[in-house]
Amino acid sequence: MDRYLVFGHPVRHSKSPFIHTLFARQTQQELEYGLAEPAVDEFAQALCTFFDQGGKGCNVTVPFKEQAFALVDRLSPRAKRAGAVNTIKLTDDGVLLGDNTDGAGLVADLKSHGVTLADSRILLLGAGGAARGALAPLLAELPSELVIANRTHTKAQQLAAEFHDLGPVTAQTYEQLAGPFDLVINSTSASLQGELPPLAPALIHTDIAIYDMMYSASDTAFISWAKQHGASQTMDGLGMLVEQAAEAFTVWRGIRPGTKQVLRELKRNLGVI
Repeated sequence: MDRYLVFGHPVRHSKSPFIHTLFARQTQQELEYGLAEPAVDEFAQALCTFFDQGGKGCNVTVPFKEQAFALVDRLSPRAKRAGAVNTIKLTDDGVLLGDNTDGAGLVADLKSHGVTLADSRILLLGAGGAARGALAPLLAELPSELVIANRTHTKAQQLAAEFHDLGPVTAQTYEQLAGPFDLVINSTSASLQGELPPLAPALIHTDIAIYDMMYSASDTAFISWAKQHGASQTMDGLGMLVEQAAEAFTVWRGIRPGTKQVLRELKRNLGVI
């Protein structure tokens, strides 16, 4: 049976085995999917061992995405742009192909919620790996403007300069931000600590769409804050998790699974519904 894994540290909380098991059942694919949690300095050896022992592909999560980028034999265009790899496939000719499905997963989830990206004004909070992976897919949707804001402004400036050839992307400090924005995406990990990015409440309005890449069984700190200030459409990253997994499954198996039922099952598993 074909074997797949998710590598991370920590990774025991991961819902990837649950998701991919449902995808396999839905598409009648014979595979097994497990977890691997090597020490940070043992990832390269663990990855080699997995493929040497017959592994077909893997997902890679924090903190190994940049290491994976350097270890694969070939990179997809979107992985090159993202500077990180979250999906690896062993091709038929023995090449380790590195891909990044995070941005595609984000865009797919936004569209599933009816969010219009074309001609919209988007604010992206954060300038780390999550933001980097999202930029090219977001700009491919032809927004009117994409503004990056980050606590360290120079990082936002560097990111905007790097992706400027793909569309109208600029960097601003939190103090410089002026609305209205159609969509605000929080790519920071602040919600994991129950913290908030320093965003002015005045930027929140009734018609704005709010997206937090983090997720939990209850509202994240950012979503709760946005609701308190009048946002009527708020979304967390659970759908993005399922959509990026579907993209990875497609890379591996050449068949795209449906995501709606799997997302419902995942929410039920987490006690969200």
